[in-house]
Amino acid sequence: MRHLAFLACLLVAGPLLAQSPKIVTIAGTGQPKPNGVGAALETNVGQPFGVEVGPDGALYIAEVENHRVLRLDPNSKQISVVAGTGEPGISGDGGPATEAKLIEPYELRFDAADNLYIVDMQGHNIRRVDSKSKKIETLAGTGKAGFSGDGGPATQAQFNRPHSIVVDPVGENLYVADIQNHRIRHVDLRTGVINTLAGNGKRELPSEGLLDGSKPLIGPRALYLDGDTLWIALREGHSVWRLDLPTKQLTHVAGEGKSGFAGDGGPAKKARFNGPKGIALGPDNDLFVVDTENQTIRRIDLQKNTVSTVAGQGPKARGGAGDGGAATEAELDRPHGVCVGADGTVYIGDTNNHRVRIVEPKK
Repeated sequence: MRHLAFLACLLVAGPLLAQSPKIVTIAGTGQPKPNGVGAALETNVGQPFGVEVGPDGALYIAEVENHRVLRLDPNSKQISVVAGTGEPGISGDGGPATEAKLIEPYELRFDAADNLYIVDMQGHNIRRVDSKSKKIETLAGTGKAGFSGDGGPATQAQFNRPHSIVVDPVGENLYVADIQNHRIRHVDLRTGVINTLAGNGKRELPSEGLLDGSKPLIGPRALYLDGDTLWIALREGHSVWRLDLPTKQLTHVAGEGKSGFAGDGGPAKKARFNGPKGIALGPDNDLFVVDTENQTIRRIDLQKNTVSTVAGQGPKARGGAGDGGAATEAELDRPHGVCVGADGTVYIGDTNNHRVRIVEPKK
């Protein structure tokens, strides 16, 4: 899919660990209050969540605290606004995205036509910015929290704090992590109809096997789509799962299902995570997890089925120190978003540090 040509969201590859790759800040000052836009290291970035390398090679940033989507140009190192006025709200459909109001955008995706998709968490909706006209529209959600609408138009359906989205390369299928409803919803973008793909609304861990509508799915927080495989991170389930879309088979990948910080070097299913909030497949087909409450980024080697830490020291080292040094010796502060460029550069939305940081690729 198009993602893999430009990123492969979430962190670094195994060989980098031995090289102790460095971590540096590429955007943000550490202060959240808006101070205009311009040079990336002089622009305040308030709580960056999702980060995504776009089809143009630029880095797109979901700026939660300031209700905007930002663009970091890779050549000029300048930041500009793509969507949102900076004021919270739900408005602007049919007009320029920069004149629309968002309310805590969490995550961003692109389709093959370069359209930008935004999950607006507190707006309880999904919006799309047209790549040519730069106008914004609502694809799903009424703007009011709840659960309704399956089998009908997605624009009349209700979500409850949707956190993550993925869209297939041709822009026909949209998947939404409807976290407070403990469901993953599917929107057929050809018909506009929404349905529940997974979860029955119960706050319980699922079991492996066929999805038949009866399996619970506690707290689906992050999604990543690779072909016919949907990767799922369960925030409250402290675990990672794989869903084969054609067969509807659900497989447990990592995490015991209990919070903690343990398991590096051992079997992925025996590892412990604490509130994972981001997930993606890296360029070497390893799976990377934003282990938010452990202040780390972790990597799952899908061939060896083992876990390792890529960035951050662990839950006792919450902070912002470490730029210029080894990523595994740096401090993070509740990171939420991360993606990896085709060259192996790791982009991290270091949320409470109000910075976007990178782990440099292997030289």
